[in-house]
Amino acid sequence: MSLRPLCWAFGKLDYPAYSGTLEHMLVLASASPRRSELLRNAGIPFEAHPADVPEVPQKGEKPLEFAMRVARAKADAIAQLRPEAFVLAADTIVVVDNKILNKPTDAADAARMLRLLSDRAHDVTTAVCLIFPQAAERITTQETTRVHFALLTDEDIAAYVATGEPTDKAGAYAIQGIAGRWIDRIEGDYFNVVGLPVARVYRILRQCGALK
Repeated sequence: MSLRPLCWAFGKLDYPAYSGTLEHMLVLASASPRRSELLRNAGIPFEAHPADVPEVPQKGEKPLEFAMRVARAKADAIAQLRPEAFVLAADTIVVVDNKILNKPTDAADAARMLRLLSDRAHDVTTAVCLIFPQAAERITTQETTRVHFALLTDEDIAAYVATGEPTDKAGAYAIQGIAGRWIDRIEGDYFNVVGLPVARVYRILRQCGALK
């Protein structure tokens, strides 16, 4: 039976009882420990198989276009290696003033990013791509969360950078870590800011028949 009708009917299906198993293996095309932890905590079985894909915006590429392209590229790379599986990939970007804040290159770059985020709101977008076994179908989607930062003093920034937490984080902060003390509020999915919109991924897996 074709899976296509299920994929276009999000929110309209009556779900069967969830048994916690997958009809096919789910492979997460990511090295992110945070994405792995989110899937484990949600009780979704998977294997991790990181994808080695350049994450560099192309000239003139808009932030959302960039995130969607990278997520698709990660999924494509692993789907070629694991054609029997569902392959899930994601790319999370922090955007302020319509510019992407990638992982900082050094402590000074992390401090620069944090000054940009201080006392204002920014967007965190995660692009998600799911490729079906034998590449029979694919879904690409995205989730955006608005994050409001409190005012950071120079001392706050210096002390935070010194902890090392910003080093490998897009936007130079981790909402689930020390930086949580400066998050005034968010509008949208918290887990999306961590790295994966778990509820959206879960719905897609259920509605497309990946989860029993």
